[in-house]
Order: sequence, then C-alpha cells, then structure tokens
Amino acid sequence: MNNITDRLEDFALPLPISQAARTTAQLFANQQPTPEKAAQVRLNTLAVSVVNDYLQMMEIPTDLNISDSWNPIMQLCANVADLEISSVGRLECRPVTVDQQVCIIPPETWQERVGYVVVQVDESLQEAKLLGFIQSVTTEILPLSQLQPPEALIDCLAQLKTSPIKTLVNLSQWVVDQCEAGWQTLESLRNSLESRPAYAFRSPVMTDETSQDQAETVTRRAKLIDLGIQIVKKPVMLIVEINPEANQKTSIRLQLHSTGNQIYLPTGVQLRVLDQSGAVFLGASARSADNYIQLQFKGEIQEQFSVQVSLANMSITENFVI
Repeated sequence: MNNITDRLEDFALPLPISQAARTTAQLFANQQPTPEKAAQVRLNTLAVSVVNDYLQMMEIPTDLNISDSWNPIMQLCANVADLEISSVGRLECRPVTVDQQVCIIPPETWQERVGYVVVQVDESLQEAKLLGFIQSVTTEILPLSQLQPPEALIDCLAQLKTSPIKTLVNLSQWVVDQCEAGWQTLESLRNSLESRPAYAFRSPVMTDETSQDQAETVTRRAKLIDLGIQIVKKPVMLIVEINPEANQKTSIRLQLHSTGNQIYLPTGVQLRVLDQSGAVFLGASARSADNYIQLQFKGEIQEQFSVQVSLANMSITENFVI
C-alpha cells in the first residue's frame, strides 16, 4: 500500500481549487434532491474545474458549457465528470478522496471518452492533485496503481488532436434538447429553407399513425447533406427520428429528402446504415421518381451505428450512439 502511495506522490501534480470552482460546485450541489447526490455533483464539478484550469494553463482549449457535467439534467440522471476538449473529444475527470486507493469509473462514462484523469480532492476543498491518467477502462473499479503520470494526458491529447477520434452524435441527448452542431429541429431547418427559395423543402415528412402518447415521445432532428459537385446548391436533407420504447430499445427512422428546385432525389443516391464494425445492415437507393427514401430499425442504449449518404464516388457519413 505504501509503495502505491509513494509512487503516486512522486508524479502527482498539486493544483489549487479556485474560489470560482467552489462557488460553481456548491451551486450545482444545491440543485440536487439528496445529500448523497449533492456530494457527488460537488466533487465531480471540482474535479472538472481543476482539470479545466490546468488545461487552460497548458493552452489547451476546452468548452465547459457543452460538457455533460455542466448540464443540470445530466448531473441529476448520471454520474458524469466530463470535460469537452476542443477538436479532440471528452475527457472524464474522476474525483477521489485522500484515503482512496481505487477510483470508481461509472459504466455510463465508458464510451465517448478520450481518456480518464483522476483528481484527488482534499477535505478542505482548497487543493487538489492530478494523480494520473489512463486512456481507456473496461471495469468500474480502477486501482490507482494503474495510472500513468499526468504528463501522459498532455501527450495523449496532442496525439488525438492530430488524429481525432470519430465524433459520435449522441441521440439520447436529443431527448433533453441537446444537439450537436449542424442538427436542427425539422421546423427550424424548414423555416430556414423557406427563407431561401432555391433551397426550399419539397417533400412531406412521412409518419406512421401513432397515438397522442407515442407522438409526444418522438424526437426529430434534421441536417443538410451536401454531396458535392453532383448536386451543387441542391443538398439533400437527412431526417433522424427517435422514439424510445418501454423495452429499453429505441425505434429509429431515417428519411432522405430532396430540397431546392429538384422535385426528386438524384437517381441512385443511397441511404445506408452501418453497424459498429462498418458492415452495411440496411440500405435504400432512390429511383427516378423518389422524392424521399427511408429506413427504420431498432437499437439498444449505448449501441453505435453510422448513417451513410452516397452518390457515385461521393459519400458523407454521420456516426451515432443511442
């Protein structure tokens, strides 16, 4: 035990906890329904704040506001301490107390993370130590002896910035109205297109007959897809509709629509769904008189898939996690 402690002390990086961090942490804690949840959110917020301040000192750009750990709904529903690293991805900042020899890594943080940094917070909440870094985890209990020195974090972020990981669009966040750049509500995108006649939305969104209760659970988002010179100034519109079901599955419907002065989709344009390995498991191709094509399937929470729109030798791929 002493060897582990001595080793951590050798490369642990002491850092102050700012008054602003303590104020924010207490503000978030005050919004929680139980003392236990308040304590969890307070420590998570302090850990994220310390790492954020450290990366700012190292001139590594971050964005707290789009991190789940700064989202009141995600604070309540999950145990997250993530920090968005610009142009890289999400870093998980897990807090531990002085007497802990292991760090708990909640399962909800095992995906969409570029790595994990462990932050030891002292009882006074005045100082913290970056104990170390690990790039991936597969179990909930992480022995602190497995940590690499904090310098490994900087090396990893530098490498990821030159070779960024695949960006995943998180469909579960759409339900709480959190959307990635480029995705809009169908109404917003339609209004935008109608203000520019050359890009008008030409075909109706097709839906099944659903009850009022079912309709209230459906979330739709849309994005323009530009395939390049084949349809210059005539992007197609990709609509993704999600509907959570009672059996922990999510129903997903994809529609590809024409826009602009083209009534029909370009003949041969393809809409395909790829599994996590990259294999195609669903596909549709536009015929000469199709103004839209669609696919529908079901998936489970945390399942990943990709949607590919292609025409001739041009293709655009969007990557999703449920």
